[in-house]
Amino acid sequence: MGIQRTAPRTTAVGIVAATLVAGGVLGSAPAAQAAPNGVRFVDIAGDGGITLKANVVTPSGASAGSRHPLLVLPTSWGLPQVEYFAQAQKLADSGYVVVSYNVRGFWQSGGEIEVAGPPDIADASKVIDWALANTPADPRHIGMAGVSYGAGISLLAAAHDKRVRAVAALSGWADLIGSIYSGRTQHVQAGALLDGAGRITGRRSEELKGIFRDFYASDLSREQDLIDWGKRRSAATYVDQLNDSGAAVMLANAWGDTVFPPNQYADFYEKLTGPKRLEMRPGDHATPEITGLLGVPNDVWKDTERWFDRHLRGEDNGIDREPPVQLKPRSSGGYESYPDWKSVAATERKISLGGSTTIRANVDSGADGGIVFLSSILDQVAHLPPMASIPLLPRRWAAVWQSGKYPAAQHIRGTAKLHTTVTPTEESGTLVAYLYDVGPLGLGKLVSNAPYTFHGRTPGRPFGLDLELYSTAWDVSAGHRLALVVDTVDPLYIEHNPSGARLTFSSPADDPSYVSIPLREQ
Repeated sequence: MGIQRTAPRTTAVGIVAATLVAGGVLGSAPAAQAAPNGVRFVDIAGDGGITLKANVVTPSGASAGSRHPLLVLPTSWGLPQVEYFAQAQKLADSGYVVVSYNVRGFWQSGGEIEVAGPPDIADASKVIDWALANTPADPRHIGMAGVSYGAGISLLAAAHDKRVRAVAALSGWADLIGSIYSGRTQHVQAGALLDGAGRITGRRSEELKGIFRDFYASDLSREQDLIDWGKRRSAATYVDQLNDSGAAVMLANAWGDTVFPPNQYADFYEKLTGPKRLEMRPGDHATPEITGLLGVPNDVWKDTERWFDRHLRGEDNGIDREPPVQLKPRSSGGYESYPDWKSVAATERKISLGGSTTIRANVDSGADGGIVFLSSILDQVAHLPPMASIPLLPRRWAAVWQSGKYPAAQHIRGTAKLHTTVTPTEESGTLVAYLYDVGPLGLGKLVSNAPYTFHGRTPGRPFGLDLELYSTAWDVSAGHRLALVVDTVDPLYIEHNPSGARLTFSSPADDPSYVSIPLREQ
């Protein structure tokens, strides 16, 4: 969408990662004789008559005529129907009928990949119909849950089928375009990951092939079509329908999710009016849930079961009396509770971005958002986010501003916001903003980042820029500084800077530039 300077060179990374996840972690779909006790493999007729491969787990000893709450679990993008075995058996042991199905277009299910389009939504209702006719499922107590792709489909299905009374959407999306095209910038590593997994494990429709071609090609004439396509596949588009249904919605995501960043979930959460819960933890896409998929005790899945126990079984387990926003900071151990998302940041502190700074485009300065999956996993397990030596960043290609040393710890919670004035030498361009926690030796640890692309600007004419960085929870130690860095190239994103372009950042007296830092109550 504009001038493409960075080719999708990370497609190989996406394909390898998808292969490891789909094949190495969970394996291929098993034959019926290899199924765990109590699991039945079945075929369910989906929308248009295609076959959906599914498995069913019912509570042991369920008597004739008994009824049990139903949970429907659509699989993640590229993963086989064994994905939820561990959790399905655990939930069945607790009294649920659990139906997990391979979404259309993947593995042994029929059809083509629709990316949570109308056929996928219709499939979810068909699975519910089948379960009510063929299992001891209670039609008054139906829930849906899933990870990633399964989360997105679950939210959309609940907005369109009022029989769904509760949802747990884990590492999903509510705004598809706000996830992979935020700041009007293609998130190329995330796109390559999805594209690669679709090529390996599924059958891409001609429409999807065209979407990816347009996504990579940066064809501005196709931009609105891409946006419209994404809106039809975003629960945020149907939030009024979801609110009207009264379904109880639990959202869980990772701070470092490089496929579906946390901002879009937080924005969606604020628009929900029914029973709701928002959980944020360290990690990358689906990594907070993965140990639970392998049968290991897991906070996300524990709260998911509690959510359904309360809203489908009527169990008074107290989850509805807990503060609904639960956050686990990236740099400290314990959970924090808040009454709503707005309360996460009790105050804000602005860092002035004074003076005038010009940078050249087309060169990576060394400030980067990391590598999809790998960087945020390191942050999750070892507290090692992407790092850069702030004093050594070349000022020819990076604009740098720093705060003074903080005498006391600063607890960043929520969404940092950049406001500045930009004067380009070309009508199109891309910039990426980074917020770093800088230690005494000048080594900066990445707190947050976000890209921004512009088109159709008049060269030499300044314009105001407002950019929200990705939401986070990070503690800055006493004696450290914060640094805002802006450059024009990051391997996570496609950049749109013509050769030789320059960007000037200024701070007019009547409209000063700053970055606003959200802080927890000290």
